[in-house]
This record gives sequence, structure tokens and C-alpha cells, in this order.
Amino acid sequence: MTSPESNQIKKKKADLKVVIVGDADVGKTCLLHRYLHGEFYDQTPNTIGAAFFLKQWGSYNIAIWDTAGEERFSGLSSFYCRGANAAVVCYDIRSRNTFQSIEDRYTALLETAAENCSIVISGTKKDLVTDSNREVTAEIGAAKAKELCERWNSKLHESGRCPFFETSSLTGENVKALFEHIFETLTQGCDKTGADKSDTVDLEEKKNCSSKSRSKCSC
Repeated sequence: MTSPESNQIKKKKADLKVVIVGDADVGKTCLLHRYLHGEFYDQTPNTIGAAFFLKQWGSYNIAIWDTAGEERFSGLSSFYCRGANAAVVCYDIRSRNTFQSIEDRYTALLETAAENCSIVISGTKKDLVTDSNREVTAEIGAAKAKELCERWNSKLHESGRCPFFETSSLTGENVKALFEHIFETLTQGCDKTGADKSDTVDLEEKKNCSSKSRSKCSC
């Protein structure tokens, strides 16, 4: 018979791991807060190291790591990407440089992710985009998502939809769709008993990895 203590231990383990990566100030934290809390936080501080969140999806505990975007935290970001079952790679639609960082910085970090890691590309701050300031077209963003999925043999959603979303944390456009796409992809046709436990997270330790406030983030 399983003891109450054993049940408590099991509840403290995350079944799946999702990481969010992208340059500083592209709005990663705002994106996650919009999904988790349904609100837009215009005073979100920059993440230092990484911030941890837990999402219950059906019978699964899904750990979500919001990583820092500054280059000085690249080593830590690589650590948090280790064994990730899914990765959200963000860029600012108005900044070609943040899009270029996907190839220059973040593909290397994803080398430590789990086999067949589900990769989703998110262009952020769509509410601020105009014809004159858009630097990355939706077609280019979708092509990059397709390229990375083929390169990593990424697990795809059963609908066959391209894992690319242009999002707005202010209006909420595509935010829910993005995260539900990830969670559905990870759990489709999967018996929980078969979930990968090689990189489970002890939720009792999450307080040691929480983010600290530093400066205002433009979201």
C-alpha cells in the first residue's frame, strides 16, 4: 500500500518541463503572466536567472521555466533548458536582431533539451506592430519554426498546425492558443505512467531558483 508520505512526494514532482527563452525585453514574462493570470503586467521586472511556475494540465504537473534573456545569464539558461520537453522561443516582431538571436544564441541552448523537444516560435508585442515598424514577417517566423522542428525532429501537434504564433500580452491574442498547443502536444496519446521522469523537479526547491526584481521590462 502506498503511504500518504509517498503520495505527497509524487505530488511534488513535475511530469513535464517547458522553458521559455528569448532576448531580454521581448516580453517572455509578460507572455507567461498573461496566460497564467489573464492580466497584462506593464511593470514586470527583468528575470534574473530563471523564474519557476507550475501548471496543472489534466493529470499532469507541468514545470514552466521563464529564463533570463541577458547574455550574461546564458550559462544558467542552458542549465534550465536541460531535459526540456518543450521550448517557447520568443522574439520581438519589431526587432530583426531579436529574431536573429534565435539562431545565434538559442539553438545552441536547445541542444541540451530532451529528444524530440517540441519547439514553438512566438513573435511578441503584436499590438505594437505597424506596417512601418514590423521587421519580421509572419511568413519568415513560420518558416523558422518549421526549420527548427525539422532540425530537432520536434514532436508536433496532432492537428499538423505549424508551431508558430504571433502574440500580444496586452490584448491576449494567441497567448492561450500558444500554451494550449504546447500542453496538448506534450500530452497527446500519452499515458502519464510513461511520462519522462529523468528531469523531474522537486517543487520544494523552487523557492531557491525564483526570480529577483531588477529593472522595468517593456512588454
